[in-house]
Amino acid sequence: MKREWIILLISLIFLAIVIGCIVKFLRTNDRPKVVVVLQDLDSQYWNIVKAGAEKGFREFDLDGKVVAPSNQLKKDALEYTLKNILNEHPDVLVVSPYESSAVMSILEKFVENKIPVLLLDTDLPLEHKTAHIGTDNFRLGRIAGELLASQLQPGDEVALITRAVNSSVLSARIQGAASSLEEAGIKIAAEKSVFPNGDESLFTRTEMRMILQGHPDVKGVFATTDTMALGTLDVIKEHGQKLPVIGADGITKMVELIKEGTLTSTVAQNPYDMGYISVETAWKVIKGVRVRKNVDTGVDLITKDNAKQKLDFLTELLK
Repeated sequence: MKREWIILLISLIFLAIVIGCIVKFLRTNDRPKVVVVLQDLDSQYWNIVKAGAEKGFREFDLDGKVVAPSNQLKKDALEYTLKNILNEHPDVLVVSPYESSAVMSILEKFVENKIPVLLLDTDLPLEHKTAHIGTDNFRLGRIAGELLASQLQPGDEVALITRAVNSSVLSARIQGAASSLEEAGIKIAAEKSVFPNGDESLFTRTEMRMILQGHPDVKGVFATTDTMALGTLDVIKEHGQKLPVIGADGITKMVELIKEGTLTSTVAQNPYDMGYISVETAWKVIKGVRVRKNVDTGVDLITKDNAKQKLDFLTELLK
């Protein structure tokens, strides 16, 4: 009799575990599915975006995942990734796209299949996109130009450095910076484009050496990414100079340089907020809430006063 009770008890426990697993499986599969596609997961910037998105998945109880093309150097890597995701038929697609007709064509197929498309970071003229979540890059450039000008005198010369790619994001930053610098009476002595193949920082250093050779009176630099800003700083240090350099992303190395006093300030996007808000917007779309077509995630000004706080936040985030 005792042996029968033990067998019955074990059977009931086993049955409870099986039922629990089934309930958990059903609950997981009942949750709306959101896929976030980033341009890469090798750089610190995109990993900060990922952290924000994953916090959104948890808070809004979504079945979410963050992916990136496995080989960013292949031209069709993003297209291949998007085609695979289309077959999964998620409830919402969040994507940071490249600006190409092929990517546009695939995104239109998501729309045709009634899958809402949220563009993250980079905007595209996709007719039926649900929303764009990201930085107002012209405004970022304007603030960067104003910040650089505040450390110079009218008539001083500066250099602008960007990537040699067809990018509305980077073009808007350059245009914004140029407009505020010119308003402040600062001369743009050189505007260089860096080819993004290989080590971007290495190519930037080459371009910056050429700038200093051709324009030795340059008093400051605006670079459209932090990677290029850091390469620029290396060359300035080689030449025994100390010039203000403004970046755009707020990665930890730039913040560390401000904290230690090598730089006085920089501007930064809010990649963490970008990731979180994109998932929050996806959740609103799933719930049938009307969302804005353009969600501006803002621009931060990082100075000595707030550098430690920003650095502590990023360090904890990237553990």
